Amino acid sequence: MSLKKTLKVGKSCIHGKGLFATGTIKKGTVIGYCKTRKTKKPGDHTLWLDKGPVDVTCRLKYINHNAKPNVAYYDDLSVVALRKIKPGDELTHHYGDDWE
Repeated sequence: MSLKKTLKVGKSCIHGKGLFATGTIKKGTVIGYCKTRKTKKPGDHTLWLDKGPVDVTCRLKYINHNAKPNVAYYDDLSVVALRKIKPGDELTHHYGDDWE
């Protein structure tokens, strides 16, 4: 199963829409890279980078916050599985302590 087919956007209990696994994703798997565009008006899908705010334009923007995340964003904007993710699990990232 390709990783692209292993993800789907669906209704989230955390916030609006979320990104969910439809198949098993192994720990350490690069799930994808955030595609972005510069923005002057921050919104729901904005990342704050050293070069300024950017909006994520791919479905990775639906990864919601969780204090115990199963994925992480890295400086190159890759999203990597921190642990095994099972089918049906929502992908989550720790946005920072301000989100608690």
